[in-house]
Amino acid sequence: MRAATRLALIVGWLGYIIVPWYLPEGWDLAGYPFGRAGTALALAMSGAAPWLWPIGIALLAATVLVVRGDTNAGGRGLIAVGLLGLGVFFAQGFAITLPGQGMPALAALLGGTGAAQPGMGFGALLTLVSLLLLLCHGLAYRGVCRGDLFTTSTIGVVVLLIGLFIFLPVATILRSALVDSNGHWALGEFFDRLFSATIWGTGCLGGGIACGVAWNTLILGVLTGLITTLLGLACALLVLRTAMPGKRLMRAMTVLPIITPPFVIGLALILLFGRSGVVTGLMFEWFGIPRSRWIYGLPGVLLAQVLAFAPIAFLVLMGVVQAIAPSLEEAAQTLGARRWATFRTVTWPLLRPGLANAFLLGFVESLADFGNPLVLGGNFEVLSTKIFFAVVGAAHNQGLAAVLAIVLLAFTLAAFGLQQGWLGGKSYTTISGKGDAGLPAKLPIAVTVLSAAVTGPWVALTAVIYTVILIGGFVKTMGRDHTPTLEHYRTGFAVDVSHGLFFSGAAWPSLFTTLKVAAISAPLTALIGLLTAYLLTRQRFVGRKLLEFTTMLSFAIPGTVLGVAYILAFNVPPIEITGTGLILVIAFVFRNMPVGIRSGIAGLAQIDKSLDEASTTLRARSFTTLRRVVLPLLKPALVAALVYSFVRSITSVSAVIFLVSAEYNLSTAYIVGRVEAGEFGLAIAYSSVLIVIMAAGIALIQLGVGERKLGRKQVALATPAAAPATVRT
Repeated sequence: MRAATRLALIVGWLGYIIVPWYLPEGWDLAGYPFGRAGTALALAMSGAAPWLWPIGIALLAATVLVVRGDTNAGGRGLIAVGLLGLGVFFAQGFAITLPGQGMPALAALLGGTGAAQPGMGFGALLTLVSLLLLLCHGLAYRGVCRGDLFTTSTIGVVVLLIGLFIFLPVATILRSALVDSNGHWALGEFFDRLFSATIWGTGCLGGGIACGVAWNTLILGVLTGLITTLLGLACALLVLRTAMPGKRLMRAMTVLPIITPPFVIGLALILLFGRSGVVTGLMFEWFGIPRSRWIYGLPGVLLAQVLAFAPIAFLVLMGVVQAIAPSLEEAAQTLGARRWATFRTVTWPLLRPGLANAFLLGFVESLADFGNPLVLGGNFEVLSTKIFFAVVGAAHNQGLAAVLAIVLLAFTLAAFGLQQGWLGGKSYTTISGKGDAGLPAKLPIAVTVLSAAVTGPWVALTAVIYTVILIGGFVKTMGRDHTPTLEHYRTGFAVDVSHGLFFSGAAWPSLFTTLKVAAISAPLTALIGLLTAYLLTRQRFVGRKLLEFTTMLSFAIPGTVLGVAYILAFNVPPIEITGTGLILVIAFVFRNMPVGIRSGIAGLAQIDKSLDEASTTLRARSFTTLRRVVLPLLKPALVAALVYSFVRSITSVSAVIFLVSAEYNLSTAYIVGRVEAGEFGLAIAYSSVLIVIMAAGIALIQLGVGERKLGRKQVALATPAAAPATVRT
């Protein structure tokens, strides 16, 4: 047996006989792991937890197999031991929980009749990881994934994490759609809710007041996905394929919305285009256009979502446009194709993976967003706001919220299926091991003009909105009293230096917690996302498509529902982590992970598999190939995943509004509280500080990761041809 298998076994024994199995009450980790909590072996021997004996027996059997060292027979044995150990581990964890809960019949079989156990701790975690790795190593010894331990282990870890932190909470909240208020199965109520006229009604087509929220949501999502994808593509083409002046400024302005709390953009739009807005007032005074409330409803929500989500499409498409091989475009031009023919027959088809992924992300983001519809929706209801009020409204209806979440999930999976059908089984490889140092083809004039025409207003409106946001923190009351003041910043970010350095501002605790959570969750999100993308595109294993679908679940479910699902799933044993900083990190990692996956899939679709095969031929292990060959070519996707996860960890509100606590409060929850209290100046000031912090964080991420080196020439400047240079010898 390899050293990695022996190390996995040692980890298992460490968790079983050294580290306490359960967490101390209230997560009091003082003295842990040498506190009052007992180890699994001690608890089993004392009779306090006899259900832990089978896990120890599984580890003992694995020890015998590893000592024997027969990889062929030992592989079969490790598979059996791993499956048995994991089965018993999860069975006792979910069967023996709080008194009156769990699965009594299974608890009795394991010797835990009437017993209860607290949340599992680090000892259980180490043992779980060990059993999983032993199972994966056994599969590798039997030839699965060409016998590569790293690949099988990575698949196992990813499947476990997705199962625990995506499938389990989503299944928990969706189960409530099938039961009544007493917890009994009620399929009749489920179908009544599912086919309600408030969801699927078409009254607006027959002269009624409004259509159902499902149609409103679908229309909004499709429009947002299309517009954000086209805007992102136009901006990516201008930045990478033209010598247009001011590209750096334009690139910075297009990324600004992604580093802003979503409801702040909605608030700025109201201050500009509301009935008493600045632009509305000027249009009335100058042109006599009556004041109206057009900003409330579909137009306003669509505008806010386009401004908020177009940067996501831009980040995804930047890497895709960058990766198109110039040699392919040069070949078309050599055969006599003009610019438009080259763009239509070569460039555009190679953009399809990026376009499909950008649309999918924009569509799903629109479906899950509730901040902008909450601020600007008016009478235009969408599924996310209806779910929000079903969860937190006076008529609390968890079952209705779950049914609405099922509809959202169906829309997302349908979009995913359509995306796969559009891409088909075609190859979009543009990065190979062959020489590729040509110049990218110049864009057709029509494409350049059209891109500039749609990008210019977007950038200009973004600049106006952020001017309003920045000014709002330095005046007493934006829109009414514009007297300059620093009071909002002093209230939130005052620093007392009279008796040493003391952060006395009210906003400091939430800011420090937010930065800590973001700094931990961002690299984890990128790592798990890109690893999952690598497995989905480069490996073939049973359940690969199911795994890909499951990764989209947390993105499809609205953040509010996901937060409630996490409370229901993780407020009781065996995983009891509510009220801690850990649940915030987990929520951010698995909420934002799909962006890393989609970016990675789009990038990997353009990298020729022959590069992997060449590395394998030279006897490099898969981990070495991933680290030295694939990862350097995935830097655009890595930057996109890191930036997005870091920013969303700071700006997200819906997914964590129910998960924050007094000890672990976040910036967005603090800002929402200030808005509810009517302290708009402090809310805008805090948002401005977050924008500056996130801009600095993005710059550091891009500097730290660097750019992908493909050995290609830069884009030729769009200037008249210069006279031939004189070559001196």
